[in-house]
Amino acid sequence: MILHELLSYELLRVIWWGLLGVLLIGFALTDGFDMGVGALLPFVGKTDVERRVAINTVGPVWEGNQVWFILGGGAIFAAWPPLYAVSFSGFYLAMFVVLAAFIVRPVAFKYRSKRDDPRWRSAWDWALFVSGAVPALLFGVAVGNVIQGVPFHFTDDLHSIYDDVWYMKFLGLLDPFSILAGVVSLAMLVMHGAAWLTLKAEGAVQWRARSIGSVAALVAVAAYAAAGVWLAFGIEGYRIVGDYVTGGPSNPLHFEVEKTATWLTAYADRPWIIVAPAMGILGGLLTFFGLRAGREVSTLLFSKMAILGVISSVGLTMFPFIMPSSSDPQSSLTVWNSSSSHLTLFIMLICALIFMPLILMYTAWVYKVLWGKVTEADVTDNSHSVY
Repeated sequence: MILHELLSYELLRVIWWGLLGVLLIGFALTDGFDMGVGALLPFVGKTDVERRVAINTVGPVWEGNQVWFILGGGAIFAAWPPLYAVSFSGFYLAMFVVLAAFIVRPVAFKYRSKRDDPRWRSAWDWALFVSGAVPALLFGVAVGNVIQGVPFHFTDDLHSIYDDVWYMKFLGLLDPFSILAGVVSLAMLVMHGAAWLTLKAEGAVQWRARSIGSVAALVAVAAYAAAGVWLAFGIEGYRIVGDYVTGGPSNPLHFEVEKTATWLTAYADRPWIIVAPAMGILGGLLTFFGLRAGREVSTLLFSKMAILGVISSVGLTMFPFIMPSSSDPQSSLTVWNSSSSHLTLFIMLICALIFMPLILMYTAWVYKVLWGKVTEADVTDNSHSVY
């Protein structure tokens, strides 16, 4: 109880905002290269054996990597209930497509090599492509929508209502800025998948991954820079007006919010956050040069650096907003007005401090045991025991 009293409500909210970011970044760093390899599969593998090499670079780890996705969803549900309710209702169809892709992917892994029929295997290869590329694209589209603000409002009894019925339809999410954000996400994860294949594969699969990945790295950097310029001059930001209590009760209508000319006022208030977009651009460029030079371990690390920078820049630029409302700024969800109770956040933090290190240690052990390249000989010699 002493520790509970020492950790203020305000501090716990910031901690869980940071932990949510860690979980999302962890998901992108691990399951991101799984999706990237899937999106690359039809292009890096021209023969059945080459495609099996690519698949088996992620085969032993993809299930463990999806733990981060589950943890991220669970953290949103438990730590930020209004965010969970509003986002899942408005993005329902997009979420359904993502979940359908994540259901198809394990089926494709398990059944793809069960038959020797080329048409059978080709169909599952394209299923792996779709289940990798589509979620990668839609995650970016969702972020683009959140940055612009989502058209919802709360009634007096805190019932959330979307003001634009078309928006709740799948195509309503696909505005130009959100599509650009989706391109950033897709190109970034394709780059990450290529860096992974460079490390884990060899021969034709490796050099094709380097070639395609270097293009994806340049596309990711260019699209990210273009999105930054668009954000500076074409997207309105949000700010909380007047004095407010950061440790007060969670009520989405608790603060007065107004729109501002741009989100980039955050960089005037907190200049140090420029580190995040700088890491995103520098990491992407270093990944490009690493792929072109044929470096392996450092290239994957630079790719991770780019992902860390890009995702961090979104959270740091928007802080303390989590999901602003474009139709009713007063209903915007922030770190200070949409969390669970003080006690709930404290209990969750204790659980996280116990189980997160266990997950990290197990993950590190798995990658250590499975370290090394996947070769064509590994696939042909163990044809009935690998994917």
